[in-house]
Amino acid sequence: MSNGVEGNEERRRAADAAGPEPQGVPEPRPGGPDAAAEPEPATLVKAGTADRTEAGAGAKADEAPDGHPDAAAPDASGTPADAPPDSPNAPDAESDGIRYERLPDAPPPILDGVRAKPPAPPGLATLVAAAVTAVLSGLLLGDGLAVNALILALPLAAAAWFAARQAGRRPRRSSLCWGAGGLALLAVPVWSDAEWPTLLAVLAAAGLGALALHGSRKWSGVLLAPLGLVLVVRRALVWGWRGVRERTAGGGKDLGPMLRSVLVAVVLLVVFGGLFAAADQAFADLLGSLVPDVDGGSGVPWRLFLAVLGTATALAVAHTAAAPTRWDGLGPGPGRARGRVEWALPLVLLDLLFAAFVAVQAAVLLRGEDVVRSSNGLTYSEYAREGFWQLLFATVLTLAVISVAVRVAPRSGPRDQLLVRAVLGTLCLLTLVVVASAVRRMDLYMGEYGLTRLRLSVVAMELWLGVVVLLILAAGVFGARLLPRAVLASAAVAVLAFGLASPDKLIAESNLDAHRDGRTLDLAYLSGLSADAVPALDRLDEPLRSCALRSIAVPGAPWYATSLSQARAHEILTARPVRNHPCRDILTDDIHPSVR
Repeated sequence: MSNGVEGNEERRRAADAAGPEPQGVPEPRPGGPDAAAEPEPATLVKAGTADRTEAGAGAKADEAPDGHPDAAAPDASGTPADAPPDSPNAPDAESDGIRYERLPDAPPPILDGVRAKPPAPPGLATLVAAAVTAVLSGLLLGDGLAVNALILALPLAAAAWFAARQAGRRPRRSSLCWGAGGLALLAVPVWSDAEWPTLLAVLAAAGLGALALHGSRKWSGVLLAPLGLVLVVRRALVWGWRGVRERTAGGGKDLGPMLRSVLVAVVLLVVFGGLFAAADQAFADLLGSLVPDVDGGSGVPWRLFLAVLGTATALAVAHTAAAPTRWDGLGPGPGRARGRVEWALPLVLLDLLFAAFVAVQAAVLLRGEDVVRSSNGLTYSEYAREGFWQLLFATVLTLAVISVAVRVAPRSGPRDQLLVRAVLGTLCLLTLVVVASAVRRMDLYMGEYGLTRLRLSVVAMELWLGVVVLLILAAGVFGARLLPRAVLASAAVAVLAFGLASPDKLIAESNLDAHRDGRTLDLAYLSGLSADAVPALDRLDEPLRSCALRSIAVPGAPWYATSLSQARAHEILTARPVRNHPCRDILTDDIHPSVR
């Protein structure tokens, strides 16, 4: 007889000896219908199978010989051997012969530790600010970016302010500084007509605004703060709808009176505005220049989409201001510290390689074109063009090496700290020389072939990377606590300076100065610039002037979508209209000097 049968016989004899059960309410059996509701048990698996299957998934391995998976082989007591202990048909622990293990619980979602509790529904002031943002987005954004970007930032800031006040949060000084920096960056579309610096400025303004809302200080927070505004959109829309439902349900802060008041105001303005416009043409012209043309080329569906986008943006900004995600909590900790020799050997060899390259660069930069021609037969401009991109990539790669080296640097005492500062400080100083060499190479190449958007952009990028290296050097001396925010601030300042400098205007002036010195003029390229270049191209003689300015579009946009550069170009072209010259041959031939 098996052990299971013997165990059952022993328990039966023990029960008979104990006598009948006492009368009354019986004890609920575990797992029975009268048992109290308990939380769902954790996943159980057979011992030794936790890496292969969960509880119940191993039934296929115990199939009956007839091939039916549901006919698991019973043990000697008649109970399926695979039944878990919590099952009503589970075998006794003595006769089971199978041991079960409890699997660990699933880890919580990654954002649960950094996400704040849901805020209370938005108040009336926040909802009004969001509604104003939606209306202005639909009316002003359909014709381009200029002053309207700065106008839209005001109700967005108001929505964030009111939501934070309602949640009991006071803005830090750093948040106010980041917000002011974002508003300053929106001065670029007000000033410039070029799309590429405008796009950079708008993206940088959004990044500073996200940093102001989240209050991040570490690298993880600085990099993930803009992503937080995107991830919160769905919850923000639900949050805003809850606020609207509460305000329309009645009470002391009902939204109904406000909506009725706005509706009455709109009706009065439309009626009396139409009467005054019909009575006086001057007033009609003034009103027409101020009120956006909803029936313009943008189309009503496009403006409705912009209004919805403005609503979602305003609610996301307000929700983040009320309950920001603490992205700083996701930052990786310090890496495992390496030994001195293991850490320092590759970096010291890299320092020596940099030093050898810097020595060669010093000879080239000091002795000039003779060294280049004697060494590889290239002209100075060809040598500069071929080496710039490699040096730019080397600078970026060096910053990555420094970031990894800092995480795994030895840190057992003052000697380790001195070693880290010496090795990485030397690498940063040599990297600055590489940056200077790259900028010098591009300067030589631009002096020979002129300035373009790409050349100007990469030089600006290389200069900013040099600033980042200087900030890393300062962090090694004064501490790295402020380094993430300092790098972001330097990027914002660089984008602001780049946009306010009117790059297209610099490109046109540089090429015209080179043309005056006897070099050929690429008029086809200059004709593709923005309205920023119109004052410089206006200096050309006819027919070059008209051929260069004919392709530059200066549309008659509304006042809120007209930059200062567009207004200046419109004045120039109105005073001296473009003439109708045949320009096909002029735009394809080399142009000899003819600048007034």
